[in-house]
Amino acid sequence: MSLLEYYRFPNPPLRFSHYQRLNTQDKTKLLRGLYKKNKHLVEIYSFSIMPNHYHLLLKQSLNSGIMNFIRLIQNSYARFLNLRYKRSGSLFQSPFKAVRLETDEQFIHVARYIHLNPLTSFVIRDFNDLKSYQWNSYLDYLSFTPRKFINTSFLMNYFKNIEKFEEFTKDNLDYQRKLEKLKHLIIE
Repeated sequence: MSLLEYYRFPNPPLRFSHYQRLNTQDKTKLLRGLYKKNKHLVEIYSFSIMPNHYHLLLKQSLNSGIMNFIRLIQNSYARFLNLRYKRSGSLFQSPFKAVRLETDEQFIHVARYIHLNPLTSFVIRDFNDLKSYQWNSYLDYLSFTPRKFINTSFLMNYFKNIEKFEEFTKDNLDYQRKLEKLKHLIIE
């Protein structure tokens, strides 16, 4: 989560590994300064971090923002794991895949897909567990205090209240699980 938040900003003053070594007070001060500048590479609307992949719903705020954001988080994470496990080389099998969304309807359905991904993949089993699954932004939408780096307002504008948002998300779970079972049959 810290990596997503930190590299959302253009030109952070330290490499993430050096930022991580700071004490809590200095980290807070540095982040506060970055937020004060109010510039970011991307807006993060939803995410789900899975055991072997991740999903992000982003909007580019600066030219090449998405490309630079992904490059920074993937390189930083690969360096971290390579050092920790005394390995070398790339960590990710292939370049990231990006799809441009054209409509608001696509936006809300992709957000739902991302939020349901831990359930679809059976990382968690019960819909109620999603409300506390920290590796996903769904809980940010149900909270009065979402994580600062998640923009919840744009998506929530499509729903009258949190209950309607929850209902919209839950209503697609069985269908999405059925699609997941068929996915291996598709040849790309």
